[in-house]
Order: sequence, then C-alpha cells, then structure tokens
Amino acid sequence: MNLASLDLNLLVALRALLEERNVTRAGRRIGLSQPATSAALARLRHHFADDLLVRTGNGYELTPLGTALIAPCTTACGLLERLFTSRAEFDPATEARAFTIIASDYAVAVFGAALARALHTAAPACRLTFRQIGPEIDENTDAALSAVDGLLMPHGILSGFPTVELYQDEWVCVLADDHPEIGDHLTMDDLARLPWAVYQRPYDAPAARQLSMLGLEPHVEVSVQSFQLLPGLVAGTRRVALIQRRLAEQLTPAARVRILPCPFEAVPVQEALWWHPVHTQDAAHRWLRETAAHVAATLDGAHPHGPV
Repeated sequence: MNLASLDLNLLVALRALLEERNVTRAGRRIGLSQPATSAALARLRHHFADDLLVRTGNGYELTPLGTALIAPCTTACGLLERLFTSRAEFDPATEARAFTIIASDYAVAVFGAALARALHTAAPACRLTFRQIGPEIDENTDAALSAVDGLLMPHGILSGFPTVELYQDEWVCVLADDHPEIGDHLTMDDLARLPWAVYQRPYDAPAARQLSMLGLEPHVEVSVQSFQLLPGLVAGTRRVALIQRRLAEQLTPAARVRILPCPFEAVPVQEALWWHPVHTQDAAHRWLRETAAHVAATLDGAHPHGPV
C-alpha cells in the first residue's frame, strides 16, 4: 500500500461513519453533505472490499470488518492529530493543548490530581483527560501509546518505551478497623484463610502475582475494577485487600479500615510516566513530562529522575 495514493480525508469520514453508524449524522459531524458522505462511504467500501455499514430496518449496523476497524481508526486519528499539532515551541501560559494520559484510578488519585492542579495554574488554556487503562495496552502497546500523551504505570509491566520516574510507593494490607480475628500484625496463614477483595486486573498489582509465586492463592470473595473501592469493600467484613500505601492513607480516615504491613516482602511500586518515542521532541509534550517530574518531586520533596 502506497501511503501517497491514499486520501487521508477518508480516514476522518471512516471514523465518523463507524462511530455514528448513520450517513446523515456522520456527514453533519464532519461538515459534509449527505451526498458527499455517501460518496466517501462508497470509496471506503471499494477500498476495503466490504460494505462496512449495512442497513437493518430503519438504521445501520457495522459489518464484522467495520467493527474491527473502530479501534485502529481511532488510534490513527489520534496519532495524526498529535502529529499535526506538534510545535517547535510551547508557551503554557497562552497556548491551548489537549493532553490525554492513560492511568488507573490509583494513579489519578495519588498523582493525577496534583498534576491537574499544576496545569490549572501554569497552563490555564490546556485540557487534561485521564483515560482508564484498557486491554489495548496489552494487545498493542505501541499503537495505544502513540495515540495518547502518556501512560501512568509502575515498572514491571511495560518495557521498551521511554519513561520518566515519578515516585515510589509500597503495598500494604487493609482490613476492617474492628476485625474480630486480626490484631497488630498479619501472617501468611491469615492471608490464606481470610476472604479477599481484589483489583480485577492483577497485572497492575504485582504484589498479587507475587503471592501466587509464594504458593498462596487468595480466596477471592469480591473483585472490582477500582483500587479506590477496595477499602469500602473490606470495612465491616473479614476481608483483606492489597492496596498502595499512598492511596490507603488517603482513604482510610473515611473507610473505617486500618493499614497493616504485608507479611511478605512485597515488590515496591515505582510509578513512572511512559510515552511513545514519536512524542519525544514535541515541545508541548516535553513540557508536560517536565511538569510531571516536578510535580512528582513535590510529593516527597525528592528530585525527579529519568529523561524528559
């Protein structure tokens, strides 16, 4: 496929058609008449040798190929938008820029809120969007990172991409403040017999994987896609949960739970901001990375590490 032979305007039309699933609405969204949008759809159908949209009753449905194209089309549009908004210089006090960072709820609560405050002060015309970590990080990390400005994730999950180190954290256990069976410390036997509340994505919690390597398979009673919900799910129960200390210290005052050290040497958390190399020389992106590093340094009064 020769990229020079492609009409990239069709990419804009393709995204609108796949997301709207309606020729009229898609045309209105991208500023085309219905005949022009229909002509774009015809060209796309010819290119892909597939109908993409098929009429069903009063509406349209995507073909299997159309459904499969949604994610790569969104990624491609995001990358092109970032490519053509790149600048040699960036003045945060006056310029507008939309930054998107993929992050877990833990990372947003512990670090993202402070980063958002920094942008509010230094870059009032900029917008910051946090997106929940999804399966695309595993399935196609390169494409996922190329379409956003960064990923907040600890070491031990990704590799091969540039990163700036942010801060350290540690895993702790949380349980009800009036737990009837546990005193001032936990044992491995306690972890084996107590029911658990767990985060559903174990690769974001390396300490949970570590338990499995130690031969302990927790009895999971409830699971949830949010670290912040874990304290509330152990309060008033016999359950135990693994959570990051910084987040636990934010949440425990209101959750009626207490923090105890892990009865094993849990792997520490080294949180980092990862980005795709395509963004490295972009001035706005570089400013964002430098700001993230300085915000992280204020969490402990430490100095930022790693390239920016």
